[in-house]
Amino acid sequence: MDLNNLLEKTVIGLGYELVDVEFAARGLLRVFIDRPEKANGVDVEDCATVSRQLSRLLDVENVDYDRLEVSSPGLDRPLKKAADFERFVGEEVRLSLRTPLSGQQRNYRGRLLGLRDGKVVLQVESGKAADELAVDLENIAKARLAPSFGGSRAGADNRRSGDES
Repeated sequence: MDLNNLLEKTVIGLGYELVDVEFAARGLLRVFIDRPEKANGVDVEDCATVSRQLSRLLDVENVDYDRLEVSSPGLDRPLKKAADFERFVGEEVRLSLRTPLSGQQRNYRGRLLGLRDGKVVLQVESGKAADELAVDLENIAKARLAPSFGGSRAGADNRRSGDES
């Protein structure tokens, strides 16, 4: 039995996207879901709905686990499938490679430009210029969105001091 395939079919059947599945210590099974068409992503009710359905499925299929945790992928959402690299074009991402490019580095951060000829393309800063970096999808060990929260520390201090008046 292919657990990932089984979970994906069920999650998709409920109208969600299966983002990732993790087996953690002590029998914890983590399932990360998303709902792209929903503006604010998944909420607690979405997670509860999927959790109830998956609990039944896992019992019927005799899957050995102790606890099930269903949640959103978070702001630093993992990018796993080719479609993810198309969907999040323009976003800031962090990549960790299996094999360093040109024998240099394995970790990169840059603006996602999408897929070209089966390669993930990033715009990365190198010194004073921005370069394009193309990486084979198979060479990506880990990819995540790198959310930026836009304000500076001074901006936060100004908001706080403005509240006091």
